[in-house]
Amino acid sequence: MSAPRSRVRERPLGRPRTTGYSARDGSPVRGGSVTDTSNTRPAGSEAQAPRRSRLHLLMRYIPLIAPVLLWTVPCWVLLYGGQHWPLPVTSAGTALFALGLVGMPLAMVRGHGRHQQDRAAVVGGILLGTGWVLFTWSVLLGVLLRIALTVAGVGEGQDRARIVTWAVLGVTAALLSWGYAEARRVPRVRRLDVELPRLGAGLDGLRVALITDTHYGPLDRARWSARVCETVNTLEADLVCHTGDIADGTAERRRAQAAPLGTVRATRARVYVTGNHEYYSEAQGWVDLMDELGWEPLRNRHLLLERGGDTLVVAGVDDVTAESSGLAGHRAHLAGALDGADPDLPVLLLAHQPKFVDRAAAGGVDLQLSGHTHGGQIWPFHHLVRIDQPAVAGLSRHGDRTLLYTSRGTGFWGPPFRVFAPSEITLLVLRSPHPSTSP
Repeated sequence: MSAPRSRVRERPLGRPRTTGYSARDGSPVRGGSVTDTSNTRPAGSEAQAPRRSRLHLLMRYIPLIAPVLLWTVPCWVLLYGGQHWPLPVTSAGTALFALGLVGMPLAMVRGHGRHQQDRAAVVGGILLGTGWVLFTWSVLLGVLLRIALTVAGVGEGQDRARIVTWAVLGVTAALLSWGYAEARRVPRVRRLDVELPRLGAGLDGLRVALITDTHYGPLDRARWSARVCETVNTLEADLVCHTGDIADGTAERRRAQAAPLGTVRATRARVYVTGNHEYYSEAQGWVDLMDELGWEPLRNRHLLLERGGDTLVVAGVDDVTAESSGLAGHRAHLAGALDGADPDLPVLLLAHQPKFVDRAAAGGVDLQLSGHTHGGQIWPFHHLVRIDQPAVAGLSRHGDRTLLYTSRGTGFWGPPFRVFAPSEITLLVLRSPHPSTSP
C-alpha cells in the first residue's frame, strides 16, 4: 500500500495568539541521548539575569583581553619557559607572536567590519584559529606534560622545556591540518529518530532534513555548496529546513555560493528562518533570495503539513537579534508564528538560537530545531558557548514537553577549522507513539 498523500497549507500571520498549551509528560526519544533540562524558565525570568549579566560583562572585555592571552601565553610557554633558545630563535619567535597579536585583530576588523574585505577576513580567521589552538595546547601541555616529564625524571629543566615546545608545535600543526580538512569536507549525515507524543500516526516516519550555519563567505565554497545540496537530496526528505546564518556578506555578494540551495528537493516543503548573521548583512535581501530560490521563509508564521489525516504545525521565528537590527517588522515573535494554529496539534519550530527554547517551552512547542553554536567549532570553545546557550549540540529536553535539537552546523565561521566538533547534515525521522498498523 502506498504512503498516504500529504499536503502543506500556509496559515497567514494574524493577531498575536494568546491561547497556550497544556503541558504533558514527554515520551522517550529514540536514536540519540536526551539531556533533561526540565528546569527551563520562561523568557524574561529574573533567574536569567545573572547569566545575562555575566555574558554582557564577558563580551565587553573579551575583544580586549583575548588577543593578548592568545598570543602572549604561547609565546611565554614556547620561548621563555626555560628553553634557553639561541637569541636568533627567540627573537624570530617573538616577532612572529607579536605579528599575530597585532595582525589578528586588525585583519578581523578589516574583514568583518565596515570594509568587509574578504582577504583580510581569511587572514584574520586563520590567525584566530591558530592562536586559539596554540593557546589551548600551550596551557595543557605546558602544565601536564611538564609535570609528567618531571615525575618520570626525563632530562633536565631545559630539556623538558624544549620537549614541551616541540610537543605543542606538533600537536598544533596536526590539529590545524586535520581541522582544516574537517571544515572543508561535505558534512557527514547524522540520523536519529525523535518520538513526539502528540504526533499522529499518519505522520509517523516523516523525514526532516536540517542544514544550518552554512556561512558562505570569504572562501568561495560554491562547489562545496552544490555537494551539500546533492547530499541533502539523497535523504529523500519530506521537509527540508535551514535554520539561518546562510552567509557572511550580502545576498548579492554571496549569491553564487547560495544558488545551489535552489536545487534542494523536498516532497512537502523547504523552509527557512533568519540567523543573527543575516542581520549583519542586509537580512531582507537574504529573505528575498531564499524566496526566489523556492524556499519558504517562516518569518513569525507557520505552515500546516498534513498526511494520513494528521497535521503538524511547522512554524518559524526571526532570530532573537532581529529586533535590535532596526529592520521594520523583524523580531522573534512566537505568538505571531502560532497565531491561528490549533493548540492540540504538535508543533515543530525553527529558531536559529537554542536559547529561544525557553519561550518555545512556555508556548508548548513539541520540537525546536536550532543551530548557531557550531558545537563550539574548535575544542574547547564549547565551554564558552555554554555561557550563552542552554545546549551546544544534540538532543535535549526542556520542560515537560519540549525537545530541542541543536545542530553543530553545516559550515564554519571565521577560522577554517573544525577540531573535535564535526559539521553535520541532520536527518530527523519523526515518530508517533501510535504508528499506523496499515500494510
